[in-house]
Amino acid sequence: MTDGSANNKSWNDGWSRRGFLRSAAVLAAVPVLLAADPAVAAAELPGFPPEVALYRSAYRNWVGEITADGLWACAPADAEQVPAVVDWAWRNGWRVRARGSSHGWSPLTVTEGTAADDKVLLVDTATHLTGLALDSGGEGPAVRAGAGVGLEALLTFLEGHGLGLTATPAPGDLTLGGALAIDAHGTAVPADGEEPLPGHTYGSLSNLVLSLTAVVWDEDAGAYVLRTFRRDEADCAALLTHLGRALVTEVVLRAGADRGLRCVSRTDIPAGELFAAPGSGGRTFDGFLTRSGRVEAIWFAFTEYPWLKEWSVAPTKPLTSRHVTSPYNYPFSDNVPTVVADLVGRMVSDAAWYLAPVLGNAQLDVAALGLVTTLSSDIWGASKNTLLYIKPTTLRINANGYAVLTERSEVQRVVHEFTSFYRERLAAYAALGRFPVNGSVEIRVTGLDDPGDVGVAGAQVPLLSALRPEDGADTAVWLDVLTLPGTPYAEAFLRELERFLFERFDGTRVEWSKGWAYTESGVWSDTEVLGTTIPASFGAAVWNAAVGTLDRLDPHRVFGNGFLDGLLVAR
Repeated sequence: MTDGSANNKSWNDGWSRRGFLRSAAVLAAVPVLLAADPAVAAAELPGFPPEVALYRSAYRNWVGEITADGLWACAPADAEQVPAVVDWAWRNGWRVRARGSSHGWSPLTVTEGTAADDKVLLVDTATHLTGLALDSGGEGPAVRAGAGVGLEALLTFLEGHGLGLTATPAPGDLTLGGALAIDAHGTAVPADGEEPLPGHTYGSLSNLVLSLTAVVWDEDAGAYVLRTFRRDEADCAALLTHLGRALVTEVVLRAGADRGLRCVSRTDIPAGELFAAPGSGGRTFDGFLTRSGRVEAIWFAFTEYPWLKEWSVAPTKPLTSRHVTSPYNYPFSDNVPTVVADLVGRMVSDAAWYLAPVLGNAQLDVAALGLVTTLSSDIWGASKNTLLYIKPTTLRINANGYAVLTERSEVQRVVHEFTSFYRERLAAYAALGRFPVNGSVEIRVTGLDDPGDVGVAGAQVPLLSALRPEDGADTAVWLDVLTLPGTPYAEAFLRELERFLFERFDGTRVEWSKGWAYTESGVWSDTEVLGTTIPASFGAAVWNAAVGTLDRLDPHRVFGNGFLDGLLVAR
């Protein structure tokens, strides 16, 4: 009887923890929408455009650490309805925040502490602004897409027409508008001997824009209106990566011929070898990058063997590869395994943060075994089917993010120096009984935003893209560290990493959607990083040009929030 009760209690605890994680994922992924009584809406929002339905909605960011309940929201039926909504907001002292899938960490959309009576209106783009059509522009193949369309839907549409992208973010639920606002990226540089194809870029998605339509202030009309900006217009440069200081409704995006991609995963190379100092020989990160140009390393905390993914262009299926006809081919990663859920539950509910090494090794074991049991260690298919691999059901975890701009020949050095510092500091914290990281380090490499990739004479460079070219650099090394929300000492540890990056590598910029500007106990709050370091990473002229353009296109600051008000100012 005693043994049975104990077993039953253990099973129930494990089930409730797994259920909690799944419920949290669902709640964070799907906005809670409550239809508004028309009389109440008319009383609280007098004069609101009657053709646009209002409702109450909760806002949740990706990990649920930035939340706001009971906000007013609407979903315009088409782009033509959006200016009327924005114009109403301006005349009545409201601020407008475009919402896509809320798959982000930083407070660019809504800030923590936003209340229902703060005059913040959410405009949901993913409900109706999702149109897709081939565009007949003269630059080559292109797609006209609504800002609310998801990346999976966009890539599926392109695939159906024999088109694709060189690299994309891994989550398919991101909306196009949200991805462009923060210069979303994948992982790709030209492999040794690889010739870039027309319509492709090794930079960010923002670098593929041919034109975009945004809601901007029209001085002559005395109102907000829709206006289309071509890529060769100066004002377009600020809108290509606007951080939420604008509202884009539609984009024309360059595309190129799709190519089959093979993705080989392995977990048999020690971190000491993969991330070794330049010239060490062996199976190094740089060696794989040279061979294929498309590499990602996921290094679970307190483990020695990273999960390495290597994509390579393959027009036909290699003999040993499994043909995949849909994305998300790592179900052990997309669905939280029982052993991981139980460990996370103990760490969070029992403050058992010392289990971080156990969790790290459990995640590595799950990945290594899962790659074998799901036949996912060697897959091949249309580009979309190997590039997209993260679903909203994956473990929700905090992430910081930085791009180190460097020369291609210096990638191994950047990776080695960062991972060596990370390993040394993690061990030092652990020696004190502190375990600030329980997720992973993720490393990706991309090219920069070369405006020549879109084939438009005079194409503007995205002003605030982390991949904006700099003298002496042709490559970016993206570095992320992931850890559970609420992990003790995480902010202090990540602050050390941030300071190391900014001090060691001159070309360091923040990844807008993630965590940065750390203090000992907070994030997005270091005043020196916010007010000096970040603007300086772009240069005063570029930073002030972006701020000036965004202010001129929205002089009433309808598109913004308290955080952006402090960040996006001339320096």
